[in-house]
Amino acid sequence: MMPITVGIDVGSISTKAVLLRDGAWQSRLRPTGASPKTSAVAAVEELLAQAGLERGKVDYLIATGYGRGRVEIADKKVTEITCHAKGAQSLAPGADMVIDIGGQDSKVIKTDGQGGVLDFSMNDKCAAGTGRFLEVMAGALDTEVGLLGELAREAEPVEISSMCTVFAESEVISLLAQDVPRERVVAGIHRAVARRVAAMAQRLGLGQLIVFTGGVAKNQGVRRALGQALGREIMVHPHCQLAGALGAALLAAEQTAAQ
Repeated sequence: MMPITVGIDVGSISTKAVLLRDGAWQSRLRPTGASPKTSAVAAVEELLAQAGLERGKVDYLIATGYGRGRVEIADKKVTEITCHAKGAQSLAPGADMVIDIGGQDSKVIKTDGQGGVLDFSMNDKCAAGTGRFLEVMAGALDTEVGLLGELAREAEPVEISSMCTVFAESEVISLLAQDVPRERVVAGIHRAVARRVAAMAQRLGLGQLIVFTGGVAKNQGVRRALGQALGREIMVHPHCQLAGALGAALLAAEQTAAQ
């Protein structure tokens, strides 16, 4: 009988949980809020209720993400680098580079094409090139972050010279005061984020099959700008936001098999 495992990815903005059973999986996603611990427990409880399972039926649970240290119900805690590489491989077999832009950080992972990590680059020291950067820019534009992709469309991007969140926010406000169209400003923001992340990828050496994961991958404007900055097509799976949690669940299954 195949084990039942759960992977939970506690991000700064959202918490994702994946349950793996008999080769199939189901998921839950909820806001992390002020308490990663509470959000993690709630996500798992919702996931188990959805699957019609009790907690005791889960053989192994792995937590990942920036809030993984707060997940007391986890049997093991694994870095998001390892989990995203594993999850992306499941979503896109043969992927040898994973670009993940989350709320707190952005990372580029070079893999062996089988889910194993060869090298990585990570920006976790400032908000530049992250979901948080886009949130602040959306606030300056008086719009919602989820609307940025549609707002930019095919607009010609204006140059955003600073990637410091504070200075970029002031720059955006100044551009709007000069009557620069909002869609051009948004396109410029997307290009600035893409260039920052593309530089990280180019330092590692580009892969053949590049997969874009994380919540920001749902933003069409960033996706388009990132593809242009890399000079490559990038793949975005419909479940891109669940790559970390899926990878954790898959690693949990491997852990039980090894015991």
